[in-house]
Amino acid sequence: MLNIYSIEQAKQGILKRQPPDEFPVSKSVLDGIAKLFGEPLTPEQAVTRILIDVRKRGDSALKEWSQRLDNLSAASFRVPPEKLAQALKSISAGERAALEISAERVRRFHNRQPLNSWMMQEGDGTLGQFIRPIRRVGLYVPGGTAPLPSTVMMSAVPAQVAGVKEIVVAVPPNRATGEVANITLAACALLGIEEVYALGGAQAIAALAYGTESIRAVDKIFGPGNLFVTLAKRQVFGVVGIDGLAGPTETVVIADDSASPGWVAADLLAQAEHDVLASAILLTPSRKLAEAVQVEIARRIENLPRAEILAQSLSNRSGAVITRDVFEAADLSNAYAPEHLCLSVSEPWALSEKIHAAGGVFIGEHSFEALGDYNAGPSHVMPTNGTARFASPLNVWDFVHIVSLVALSRESASELSKHAAVLARAEGLEAHAQAADERSSA
Repeated sequence: MLNIYSIEQAKQGILKRQPPDEFPVSKSVLDGIAKLFGEPLTPEQAVTRILIDVRKRGDSALKEWSQRLDNLSAASFRVPPEKLAQALKSISAGERAALEISAERVRRFHNRQPLNSWMMQEGDGTLGQFIRPIRRVGLYVPGGTAPLPSTVMMSAVPAQVAGVKEIVVAVPPNRATGEVANITLAACALLGIEEVYALGGAQAIAALAYGTESIRAVDKIFGPGNLFVTLAKRQVFGVVGIDGLAGPTETVVIADDSASPGWVAADLLAQAEHDVLASAILLTPSRKLAEAVQVEIARRIENLPRAEILAQSLSNRSGAVITRDVFEAADLSNAYAPEHLCLSVSEPWALSEKIHAAGGVFIGEHSFEALGDYNAGPSHVMPTNGTARFASPLNVWDFVHIVSLVALSRESASELSKHAAVLARAEGLEAHAQAADERSSA
């Protein structure tokens, strides 16, 4: 059931953000950690132990943790090239076409993003910036309970557009079969990714960050994951770069009386089925619409295979909020800064001018968020937990770094050195000043 709230109730409930360093942890997770380690530990403490062990013992630790956590026993974690090729052959024609359309649209979108080095003449010298692709990146693709080939597309294609030469994919195998889903391997093969590891959890992040005997370390790690993956990424930051810390997925729908209750319900359910912590929030000035959506959700949920997950996510962090008008709804959305924002209103373009904090804005009822998950064009890896206030969706700039260029002539250096020496002495850095003095008289 989708509950209906007043603005005051929502601000104290579903619209109230938790501190970003506080991760909700169930008793069953804590009990599982205690059983695994033989003592009560927080998830962060458990992750620290895994990271340290893999850093010290490499492949031996990887194998032990994969056996203990994922019941996976393998001589090698790397997926053989022939298995990747076979996976691409084994999928249906429809699945291959869907992957190809996704890859083509995501590539075309990201090819439009400006990415240019530049130089300018400054006096007798040259200044500028070199834009250089990161040499080696690691993409974590969730897959322990459900395959996510879409995440391969949404992460790897922007990396390829940016010019990254070495793309490594780590994906956890299905716990029941011990295998990575064919559709995920096929996505990798379609994009020409050859270095794929059947490896998940904090141990996968450790391998990517520190390297082992069989896995070379990467320069930056990307990709969403569960609590343990997120904690691991946070702990290895600084050793490697990370794209961000992914929280539970979230969608806000702003709708008025012009919206279809069935379509709004479908969009909320599509988001809520991800996991029990997902957020699906309707902001509307129409109680009539909210009640109609409520009825639609109750009617549809019984026939969906993830009904148990839906029931929990809809009751935990989801709901409908009655606002004064769509502009007040926009203000609430900006304060919440959702990962996805859908504008199902009569004048969506006009309302979009009021939006300044969202990972992605979906204009009108035909631009629904599920298309963004698969093949609209922008990457579906977007900022969560309110970080859309300052962070951006995954894009080609995440896969490059900037190198500043300074190429001064003798005349420019001589003139600038006089002023640099003054500032150096003001800072008490005499060696800096003397280095400048020597050029000023050269």
